[in-house]
Amino acid sequence: MRRLLPGWWIVPLLLLCSPIVSVSADNRPEVRIERVTETDIIVEVLLNGTANPMRSSRLSTSVAGLLDRVSVEPGNHVAAGDLLIGLDDEQAELELEQADAALDAGRVDLAEARRRLAEAQSVGAGRNIAATEVSARESAVASAQAQLKRLQAERNRHEVALRRHSIKAPFAGVVSQRMSDLGEWVAPGDELLRLVDTQNIRLDFQVPQVHYARINEGSVLQLHHAGERIEATIDTLVPVTDSGARTFLLRAVAPEDVDVLPGMAMQATLRMTTGEQGFTVPRDAINRYPEGRVTVWLAEPTDQSGVFVVSEKRIRPGTGFAGQVEVLSGLQGGEHVVTRGNESLSEGLEVQLATGEDN
Repeated sequence: MRRLLPGWWIVPLLLLCSPIVSVSADNRPEVRIERVTETDIIVEVLLNGTANPMRSSRLSTSVAGLLDRVSVEPGNHVAAGDLLIGLDDEQAELELEQADAALDAGRVDLAEARRRLAEAQSVGAGRNIAATEVSARESAVASAQAQLKRLQAERNRHEVALRRHSIKAPFAGVVSQRMSDLGEWVAPGDELLRLVDTQNIRLDFQVPQVHYARINEGSVLQLHHAGERIEATIDTLVPVTDSGARTFLLRAVAPEDVDVLPGMAMQATLRMTTGEQGFTVPRDAINRYPEGRVTVWLAEPTDQSGVFVVSEKRIRPGTGFAGQVEVLSGLQGGEHVVTRGNESLSEGLEVQLATGEDN
């Protein structure tokens, strides 16, 4: 019987273990990493505002009268120039007809005066007609001309008064309220209805006055609408501040694809540059612990391509913006931080880049 040398079992054991080591290497956790860089620091401010119409008019009449035509009801859409309300204009029409008749008579008088003057001038002053008579007929023509101008102005005044018995829409919009009804007597200045422009909407936000100097051409206003963030155009800043709230008015124009109505509450995020630079990391790289500790996982490259060793680093976070978080301390710049796959890492663990990732 052949005696086995001591340690004969080591070789088979190594053969059994070698595949296990290979599998362990192939099963390194896959991660995504990003390099820590210095970028402009952005401040984001959450704003609450209201959608207001560019035009909202309280329509009234400039003449007194009896309401005998109502063409709209609250909620009706109207176009510019549409008839909204009409006053009883029978008397105004009669006065205009009277003015037309007087104007026609004035034209006849002027024609007659000119005929008489032409007749006198054809005879010849000083021979068959006195020079004073010719002068008198010239004065009659001038008087008839002046009378005709007065009658024309009187006729125009009556025409304007007649037009004022009809209240027409000064712009396209929606009738939001009507205060008078058929048969009511209205006086000049009485509010008859309200018309709201629903096509041109402005978005008004009250912004803390500390941010006034930061708003410039690079500032971005993002509306929170239907679960999305949609960029709006900042139209103007009204520097008159609310002394009580310490805010100023920011007015923006709603994008065409955002369906808003007057009076709707709006929420937006205002992004502004601080003029400073600092280190930032993606928000997904941040680990927060119940005791208040905040860390990131750093990935140090090894000699093997695409393989890294991770270590946890405590940081002090600052402001957050656009998916990034400012790092006030704890990083020097240039480090690689794990942004995906950092849920179950441990100190000193080897990881590899996820498929498609570069160093």
